[in-house]
Amino acid sequence: MGCDTVMENKDNMSKVQIQYPCRWLYKVIGFDPERLHQALLHIASGDSCDISSSSSSRTGKYHCLNLEVTVQSEAERNSIYEALKAHSQVKLVL
Repeated sequence: MGCDTVMENKDNMSKVQIQYPCRWLYKVIGFDPERLHQALLHIASGDSCDISSSSSSRTGKYHCLNLEVTVQSEAERNSIYEALKAHSQVKLVL
């Protein structure tokens, strides 16, 4: 199940309307892939989530994991984003 989106154009400003529930993908970057994986499991606990490796930096210092989870609302989507962003193992969330 993916997200259905609708573009609105009001006063030359576009806003995407997301239809919930939908699957949402977060790209999460951190230093230690094992600890990062555990952090994602902790944050997405209770949710049906998929975690997969994305890529690593050339030097191996940074690692990117994909977290795909079903979100029920914009509030839940933003809550997960904020929890990811605040976690000590996370450097960046996209």
